[in-house]
Amino acid sequence: MQTISFIYLLIIRICIASLLRHEHECLALFEFKQSILDQSHASFNVGGFQKLDSWRKITSNASDHDSDCCLWDGLLCSKKGHVIGLDLSQSSLRGPLKSNSSLFNLVHLQMLNLSMNDFVGSQIPSQIAYLKQLRSLDLSNSSFSGHIPIEISHLMKLNLLDLSWNSLKLRGHSLGCLVQNFTRLEELHLSGVDTSSFIPPFLANFSSLKSIDLGNCSLRGEFPSQIFYLPKLKFLSIARNPILTGFIPKFLNISLLEHVDLFATSFAGSLPQSISKLKYLEYLSLYECQFSGCIPCSLSNMTRLTFLALGQDVLIGVYPLYPRRLSYPVGLEVCEKRRMHDLIVKLTKLESLILININIYDEILPALANLTELNTVVMKSNLISGRVPSSFMNLTQLKIIDIRYNQLQGQISSSFSNFKNLECFSLAGNNFSGIVDLDTFLGLPKLESLFLGGNKILVVTTNYSNVALLPELIYLELSSCNLRKFPSFLRFQEKIKVLVLKDNNIKGLVPEWFLNNNQETLHHLDLSYNSITGFHGHPHFLPWVRLELFSIKYNQLQGRLPIPPLTTVVYDVSNNNLTEEIPPLICELKHLRVLDLSSNNMTGTLPPCVGILSNWLFVLDLKGNNFHGPIMNAFTRESLINTIDLTENHFTGQLSKSLANCTNLEFLALGGNSFEDVFPIWLGNLAKLQVLILRSNKFFGAIQGYPTTNSSSFLKLQIIDLSNNGFSGQLPEKLFRTLNAMKLFDVGKSSFMDVELYMNQASLFRFPYSVTLTYKGVHTEFPHILTVFTAIDLSCNNFEGHIPESVSDLHGLQSINLSNNHLTGRVLPSLGNLQKLESLDLSQNKLTGAIPHELIQLVFLAIFNVSFNHLHGAIPLGNQFNTFDNNSYMGNHGLCGKPLSKDCKISVIPTLPPTNKEYDSLLPSNKIGWIIIFLGFGGGLDLADPADPDDVPVLERREHPCQQMPPYAPSSTASSPPSDQRVQKGRIRFQ
Repeated sequence: MQTISFIYLLIIRICIASLLRHEHECLALFEFKQSILDQSHASFNVGGFQKLDSWRKITSNASDHDSDCCLWDGLLCSKKGHVIGLDLSQSSLRGPLKSNSSLFNLVHLQMLNLSMNDFVGSQIPSQIAYLKQLRSLDLSNSSFSGHIPIEISHLMKLNLLDLSWNSLKLRGHSLGCLVQNFTRLEELHLSGVDTSSFIPPFLANFSSLKSIDLGNCSLRGEFPSQIFYLPKLKFLSIARNPILTGFIPKFLNISLLEHVDLFATSFAGSLPQSISKLKYLEYLSLYECQFSGCIPCSLSNMTRLTFLALGQDVLIGVYPLYPRRLSYPVGLEVCEKRRMHDLIVKLTKLESLILININIYDEILPALANLTELNTVVMKSNLISGRVPSSFMNLTQLKIIDIRYNQLQGQISSSFSNFKNLECFSLAGNNFSGIVDLDTFLGLPKLESLFLGGNKILVVTTNYSNVALLPELIYLELSSCNLRKFPSFLRFQEKIKVLVLKDNNIKGLVPEWFLNNNQETLHHLDLSYNSITGFHGHPHFLPWVRLELFSIKYNQLQGRLPIPPLTTVVYDVSNNNLTEEIPPLICELKHLRVLDLSSNNMTGTLPPCVGILSNWLFVLDLKGNNFHGPIMNAFTRESLINTIDLTENHFTGQLSKSLANCTNLEFLALGGNSFEDVFPIWLGNLAKLQVLILRSNKFFGAIQGYPTTNSSSFLKLQIIDLSNNGFSGQLPEKLFRTLNAMKLFDVGKSSFMDVELYMNQASLFRFPYSVTLTYKGVHTEFPHILTVFTAIDLSCNNFEGHIPESVSDLHGLQSINLSNNHLTGRVLPSLGNLQKLESLDLSQNKLTGAIPHELIQLVFLAIFNVSFNHLHGAIPLGNQFNTFDNNSYMGNHGLCGKPLSKDCKISVIPTLPPTNKEYDSLLPSNKIGWIIIFLGFGGGLDLADPADPDDVPVLERREHPCQQMPPYAPSSTASSPPSDQRVQKGRIRFQ
């Protein structure tokens, strides 16, 4: 009896102790509720806190329901009464989560979900580590900010970690440090978190992982390919990490992967045929990567696919208006003897099909008729030709049709009016013709995006009474649609965010009604390539208060510069007739990243605030104006600027030493001014500098020394133009030795040098580098520069001495111009090692000796000029040297042989065996006959004295060309575009 009583009392004590612990946790929860209530705004919480409404203060008179917090909404308790689960997702919580929150007293918590709330930018408290029993932690999309506390790594029992879509950063620690203890992890979701880190290879050892989402995490380095082999992995997304490299490995066994998203990464290589072993795959996005080679035919067996995206959109950003065929290299492609039709016709579960720039030649559009689940078709930038087949018109369930930039023709069918679910319709950049009546789109109530530009159509409205019934568009693109005025139907469009009317024939002033329309909605406005002269009423401020991109380049704007709103990111008014000074108010645009005022008639000095503005600009382009005075001296180490172009102005004085703070600078063009300074060797500290243009200024002195902080300099420099200055002394041998970017022989794919600017997650803006160079003897404007292009121009200076041997190490060099100096010595035979060289100009110097026969190896040489030196001997024969005329050699009285009329006396003509180089395949035959000519010195051959400059016939002398051509004036020998075409410079296109 006593034993029973003792056990009974023990049970009572245990229950009481348990209730006390339970009550303590309930009080902690209620205190947390009160803290959130006190911090929240009543207006935000109309309708209550949902789950928290059931949380009531525990009193002695409380009902059973109210006294037991385990019955509250969102809570889960263990059998012992401890709170082990708390789900407050989407509960309208608002207010900071403080470090002293009673929430961290719930030490038995195993699951905590605070997602989809608003913690108003507060940091995640390090006290989260008190919850050591946590298995699942979900703080996603809840407005946390700041650094991720490394204390999270102490939660060693986690199997789910989701911090995605918060303004969080991982600083001071790597991603590996954060997750190294989570050996039980099943789900890792950090999308949108700035990790700036490598993916730790040991993740491939976390065999429990089922889901990895690291999209948009600023990942770098190479993705560990072994992660693809994780045995339980079903979901993998590492999209939007543009500098993350990697490849898709061969799959040896059946994988459980269902979702693979590599969008907008730098993954490369080929796609293995074994990709078909992903037999459960439903979602495959390899779009905007760098894959190449053939699309594997095994793709046709992946019949579970509902989403397929392949290719790379080279047309995002800047490009010539609607090219008929791209000059960009193609990555993935449909190989010969295969048809895209055969690869997709069995994929009958497809809902979204995205195939971009993969060289689709065959009739693919009829094949789509079998894919009855499709709601999205994107096939832009291919080679699809012919007419849109009638079978395509049966896919009336489509929501998105985007077949831009192909070669489709015929009229735009009125049958598209049957696509009642259509939201996006884009036929831009094809060969469609005829008249398009906007009445066609009256019956499409869901249509939001309409892109018709770049065809041969005329857009009209025949029934003006129906104009107000058109669908409310958000995106409208009508470039090259033969418009002569602003379309009147825009009066009734009140939701437009993006409007593109470029390359039409719109003349005169922007009308008043257009200025008053869409003032609250318009984000992007492109009116470039028209004949617009100004704005009605000449407003000093543009009226669209949410404007982000404004381009009105290549028009006829006059007068002062209109000020865009504070939201502006890209502002391009280049190639107009604007006058007056830069208004200081332009410096108030804190979001501005691209400012292009080039090719106008603006004048005055730069406002001091422009120096501050340039610290958050990416692009500052002021070339081709009448600005004068010194440049700003206010660049700071926080400067974001990538491109500075001040050419063709009247700037004076020394270069601002604060330019050395622009550590992101890649392009610096200061030509055609009156800067007076020594060579700015300190610019060599700018580790990213690729283009340096100082031509046609008043620079002087020898080029010597190194930057103050580096033993080597200008490591990434690919283009340097110092021509038309007063530099003197020896050629800068030490500088040549450091030009590592010119030492590489790049035989891979190339693209254009440009600035990339992500305006949001879906929109990439590209601004190309453009430059004017003397190339192949012609003063040429390059609206785009290939990433593989390299050039050195030191012409028209006072350099003296020999050509240094270090020049011969620049194996990637394509153009070198050392003309119009005082160089002596011989032409280096080692220049024959520069196999990529296309232009070599050594004219107007004092070089002696013979032309080296080794130069015959330069099979890409198109321009060769050694005129007006003191060279003698026989001109080499063979390869490119058979194409050069007299002008290449004139002024050298001692030269003989073709193409000159002066013959050489030949004693021996030996032939060298052909070289065995990879470049031989580029030649007309697989053997090269080299002829070495020995000159006889008998009385019948009159040789001039190479040491005597007066021995050159007077009639062959010519005026110094450095003063013949004004800086940056087009050469008379350059080909001009037809009168009905406009010169295409660096163009902005927002997509």
